[in-house]
Amino acid sequence: MSEIRNPVPSDVAFTSAVKAAQTRRNSRAAYARMEDHGSWPVDLSPDLVRFIESRKSAFLGTASADGQPYIQHRGGPAGFLKVLDPRTVAFADYAGNRQYITIGNLSENPKAHLFLIDYDLRQRVKLWGRVLVVEGDRDLIARLSPPDYRARIERAMLFTVETWDVNCPQHIPHLVEPEPLRAAIAERDLKIAALERDIEELKRRGDRPVQE
Repeated sequence: MSEIRNPVPSDVAFTSAVKAAQTRRNSRAAYARMEDHGSWPVDLSPDLVRFIESRKSAFLGTASADGQPYIQHRGGPAGFLKVLDPRTVAFADYAGNRQYITIGNLSENPKAHLFLIDYDLRQRVKLWGRVLVVEGDRDLIARLSPPDYRARIERAMLFTVETWDVNCPQHIPHLVEPEPLRAAIAERDLKIAALERDIEELKRRGDRPVQE
C-alpha cells in the first residue's frame, strides 16, 4: 500500500507520475525525507529577494489549456523584477512581436513557471506559481517602470509564488557580464598606456640616471 502524505509545496512539481519516476530510479527516498522536513519554501527569503531584484533576465513558462508549453524571455535593467511581498513578484510587460502567446495561455491557464539564472555566480532558481495579467493600472505600471529604460509597457504581470527551489551549479557555464569585463579591460588599457609612456620617457633620457 502506498504511503498517504499530507500535501506539501513540492507537490506542485512532484506529481504522482514524477514520484513514480523517482521510485523507479531510486531517488524517491531522498525526496520523501525532504518532504518530511518541510518540503520546499513558499515565502521568498531575503537572499532570494535580492537575487530576484538583481536579475536582468528571466524565463517565463506557461502552457495552454491542453498542455502545450511555451517559454518566453523577459528582460530589462536590474530591478525590472520587483518583489512586492514575500509571495509576489511583479514586472512590466513590454511591447514585443505581438504574438501574445503568453497572454493567451494565461487567459485559460494561469499556472506559470519563472526560471532565473546567474551565469557569473552559477546559480539558478525555479519558482512555481500563477500569473495575474493586469491591464490599465497606471499606478502599478508606473511602480514597475524602470527609470530611463526605453520600452513601451503594455500591462503588468503579477506572479504569485506557490513554491521555489534552488539548483546546484552543476553544468551551468561560467559566463561573465560584459559591463565588469569592459571595466577591467579599460583599467588594463590605462595601465598599459601609462607603462608605454614611462618606457618612451626612459628612451628619451637615454636610460641615464637622473642627477639629484
